Amino acid sequence: MAHWEPRAADGRIFSGGWREPGGGTASVISPGDGLPVGTVGIADEADVERAGLLAVDAQREWARSSYRVRAGVLSRAAEALREIRADVEHLLVRESGSLPSKASHEVSKAIDELVEAASLVTMSQGDVLPVDDPTTLGIARRIPVGVVGVIAPWNAPLMLAIRSVAPAIALGNAVIVKPDVKTAFSGGAVMAEIFERAGLPDGILHILPGGPETGEAVVRSPHTNVISFTGSSAAGRRVGEVAGGLLKRVILELGGNNAFIVMADADLDLAVASGIGGSFRHQGQICMATGRHLVHESIADEYVERLRAAASALRLGDPLTDGTTLGPLITTAQAERVQGIVDQAVADGARVVHGGTHEGVFFAPTVLDGVDAANAAFQSEIFGPVAPVTRFATEAEALALANASDYGLSAAIHTRDIARGLGFASRLRAGMVALNGQTIYDAAHIPMGGIGASGNGGRHGGHWNLDEFTYWQWVTVPTISD
Repeated sequence: MAHWEPRAADGRIFSGGWREPGGGTASVISPGDGLPVGTVGIADEADVERAGLLAVDAQREWARSSYRVRAGVLSRAAEALREIRADVEHLLVRESGSLPSKASHEVSKAIDELVEAASLVTMSQGDVLPVDDPTTLGIARRIPVGVVGVIAPWNAPLMLAIRSVAPAIALGNAVIVKPDVKTAFSGGAVMAEIFERAGLPDGILHILPGGPETGEAVVRSPHTNVISFTGSSAAGRRVGEVAGGLLKRVILELGGNNAFIVMADADLDLAVASGIGGSFRHQGQICMATGRHLVHESIADEYVERLRAAASALRLGDPLTDGTTLGPLITTAQAERVQGIVDQAVADGARVVHGGTHEGVFFAPTVLDGVDAANAAFQSEIFGPVAPVTRFATEAEALALANASDYGLSAAIHTRDIARGLGFASRLRAGMVALNGQTIYDAAHIPMGGIGASGNGGRHGGHWNLDEFTYWQWVTVPTISD
């Protein structure tokens, strides 16, 4: 199989083909080894305007294409990604600091999103409803929204972009993607490549890397009808404010400070394994990461000791080095931010059981004990390899602690009493709940999303994508004429 490298690495953007950007270029640096990955083009406001005009024109024809044509493109895009997956996985490792296992998982998830999106085109696209006049046919039908602006983050750049891009295209829309500059190749150029190979018509997909200014231009563009944003809650509030003022539909999938509740009767082996994965997978840089370990006081000492042992066994380093089990944070600034939260947590009364320090982008796996509800480690979305432990005495106290957050993305409950767990789950403010599992779990066919500071209630996945990327239109048709 021929080796593939992104054409965007020469500093071009993808918008009606590969072209020179208006905003200059930037270097992408690998957090693992500190070496350059490539040069990415930066889109400016004029690039966004040009892309919007092209997208509007192309979308009109695309919306009129056969559902078979659209499904075919999505299926071929999935096959194209399979063909270059080894190169894409390597790119994810270099660009985002992913471990190879995380990169492989992300590519598999992206393929799932493409396959699932292809199936959207044959789902019911409307309803027949009664009309006062029985000779008139009343139809509520779904129509494409038009042009979708997608603003995607750096932590899972391919999967978190493609979960909006794929269903939007499948349902007859055009898409303008603004990937994060730090991961503009894996989160942008890869999609340009696979959709080109799949035969997507020119003008339907645009990849415009850039910073906040580029993102705001996409949100403010008169040509974008819906904005799908994945990122921090602070940035999401800004997106929601601007887009809402322009009366645009906004899909916000934001941060999380996810509760992991371990009841006294839990299977401790399973709970510890799930808690370790929840806090340390991809160095904790996942919106669904376990942010708060809420553990019954009767088993808390043993739970903390097992977390410490697991953390001490992790090997920190470059993801491309054999034996590495914990990679870097995305930037030194992010590591310093996490350090600040840990330091404040200790000042607030927490105890460092393991770790608590960093060297450059490499943050030691950290376990904190004695974290109360007022502690910085309890209140913050840490986005680093930190496992804060809070003890509780009663189920009512556990529920109050779990819900003591503005976030509401995911949660997990460990108990041998499934009925009890289901009852507890029904009272949690969380969009997703796992019983005896991890806080990190999603799939292309499920309703993925949160509430509160974790999002505005929109959902990615399965038939829920129909609600995000189509509008309803009411049509009446006389069926009998005199």
